[in-house]
Amino acid sequence: MKEQIYSENKKAYYDYEILEKFEAGLILLGQEVKSIRAGHITLTGSYVVFNSKQEPSLIGTKIPPYQPNNAPQDYNIERTRKILLNKKEINYLQGKSKEKGFSLIPLKVYDNSGRIKLEFALARGKKKYDKKEKIKSRDVEREINRELSK
Repeated sequence: MKEQIYSENKKAYYDYEILEKFEAGLILLGQEVKSIRAGHITLTGSYVVFNSKQEPSLIGTKIPPYQPNNAPQDYNIERTRKILLNKKEINYLQGKSKEKGFSLIPLKVYDNSGRIKLEFALARGKKKYDKKEKIKSRDVEREINRELSK
């Protein structure tokens, strides 16, 4: 069965150097699942952190209500959502995220056999000169392809 991608954080690939990818489940409300399946989710600006109970949480993801008129009064679009991982992954990521320069950044939300999954990455932020170098190399490659296609 082909996976369906509901949202992708393309800016993360530009802003961060992706070191390792992980797949996790999300604890969602029923209306959030419907809203995600309708494609109403924004990952830009979100990140994964560990709360006081040492559980991973997704912060900053915007999931608007499926039917705004029927949404509960206390529904928060940007509420913190718990991430489901096994203990070994939690311990590994907790150690890595405490190291200087590492972040846990969500990359995409997709459907895997009827379940909504989050793909996130252990990433290191790029410097400004790294980003400029990537843009420059992409432009040079584009020019070469144009010349070859003539």
